[in-house]
Amino acid sequence: MMRWWLAVLAMAVALSAAGQASAPAPAWRGYDEAADARAGIERARASAAAGGKQVLLVFGANWCGDSRALDLAMTQGVLAPLVDARFVVVKVDVGRFDRNVDLAQRYGVPLKKGIPAIAVLAGDGSATFATKDGELASARSLSDEDLLRLFDRQF
Repeated sequence: MMRWWLAVLAMAVALSAAGQASAPAPAWRGYDEAADARAGIERARASAAAGGKQVLLVFGANWCGDSRALDLAMTQGVLAPLVDARFVVVKVDVGRFDRNVDLAQRYGVPLKKGIPAIAVLAGDGSATFATKDGELASARSLSDEDLLRLFDRQF
């Protein structure tokens, strides 16, 4: 009987240690549906200029699984080091294609091709690159290599 309790205790300790060793992944922060995207872009431009980076606008929505997949790749996955080194990111919520549509148009992002979609801004605020053909609209099915190739060759 004592051996059985020792075995149970040893297993409980092992499971507890395993749970502590693997910290949970950071929670997804989503798109702030109440954010003032224009103000966020201006803050990002100032920060990017001070840090020698570019501004990366990511147009998406909380309901969109592909927007979530791209965001996770950019913050926790394969794209995280590249994005962190090169960009100040502004996530622009498009709602159900009824929010910030004018901003997407301003930067040459055709939302009708799908989300997520991105634009990269120069120091003067003009777009130097924008996804034009829904390149990221199926972000859930893109491999790490596909994402790296797209981001690395464009910027």
